[in-house]
Amino acid sequence: MSATTQALPLAGIRVVDYTHFLAGPYLSRCLAAMGADVIKVERPKDGDAGRAHPWFIGGHSGYFLQQNMGKRGLCVNLKDPRGLALMHKLSDSADVFVENYRPGALDKLGLGYAALAERNPGLVYCSVSAYGHTGPDSHRAGFGLIAEAKSGIMQMVGSPGDAPPLLRIALGDMYTGIHGVAAVCAALLGRVKSGRGQHIDMALYDCLVSMHEYAVQCYTLSGGKEVPVQTGHDLPQSTLYGVFTARDGFLVIAAQVDDAWKRFARLIGGEALAADARFHSAPGRNAHRAEILPLVRAWVAAQPSVAACLAALDAIDVPCAKVQRIDEVLTDPQIVARGMVVEQDHPVLGKIRMPNLPFHFSGCDTTPTRVAPELGEHNRDIAGDLGFSDSEVDAMERDGVLYGA
Repeated sequence: MSATTQALPLAGIRVVDYTHFLAGPYLSRCLAAMGADVIKVERPKDGDAGRAHPWFIGGHSGYFLQQNMGKRGLCVNLKDPRGLALMHKLSDSADVFVENYRPGALDKLGLGYAALAERNPGLVYCSVSAYGHTGPDSHRAGFGLIAEAKSGIMQMVGSPGDAPPLLRIALGDMYTGIHGVAAVCAALLGRVKSGRGQHIDMALYDCLVSMHEYAVQCYTLSGGKEVPVQTGHDLPQSTLYGVFTARDGFLVIAAQVDDAWKRFARLIGGEALAADARFHSAPGRNAHRAEILPLVRAWVAAQPSVAACLAALDAIDVPCAKVQRIDEVLTDPQIVARGMVVEQDHPVLGKIRMPNLPFHFSGCDTTPTRVAPELGEHNRDIAGDLGFSDSEVDAMERDGVLYGA
């Protein structure tokens, strides 16, 4: 935990979070952690669809609790003119507006970028969608799974001949969310000079295509001759770099750098293997991968345990790690020391533990203390901030314009 000697980086910035599920809520959760006043806007009765996703405890969704900590909650009926007027007032007061609806959906409500920027020229408006706001597929709905399949990432995962496996983490959503954080912060910085906000158009599909550190340049620079395919448990273009089976579990070994390979070769094959010039360069190791892999597998299988493998590799400074289950991750001394699991006091559930964000600033602590809001929890406070009187708020609550669980 960092000493608090400075204000949080985004203190004084107001964010309207009109998002649901994951990519948008994760983006705004990061902004909240960095000090922004993030107001989570939800529809009456059901709220964010993320509230209906597991894991459930005490009638609350862990999915929602994780991605919406640090925010205030507003539940408003935008079909009522008073609700829409409140939303316009809120947007007028905001620095940032984040939404992840299908392109064009918010234009119909008068909440698209053009309408809100006319009222508030300094507004930074970030849209997150599957395909973006331009192109032939911009009208299509989609989730992270769709982008993972379309992007070429899924096609490269798994063993040759098998159906590609699900990635099991929401790579497209989380990667897009964190790119949105960078873009929003850059637009806020740009506004200091220009005085104007702008529209940021984020697409899950775009973000995953940009994530290819090898496949795209491999294909384009080879003139279309090289198309990365499924390779199972190692990388043919980066020998030695892969997953190996020990007697009691799995481990990864990264000895793809020349010096690391020589140390590793000496460990598993003595001076003869370490001195074999065929393996002294990356191209050489890749060319003789079929000869190297059986040697490595045999050495790993001969060790009494994963722990024994790791001890031997650590002793010669070859990067390695056990393939850990999530219970092992949460008790890992490194994760504990870094504060990567945050404990919060929930008014209904008591103590809850959630993943922290990986921001470690030297002058401030971004660990969130505010739990995710109950549906409409801060309706009165937010309406009051916007200048609505108690009687006006009472009437909106009575008429269902403002809704609380």
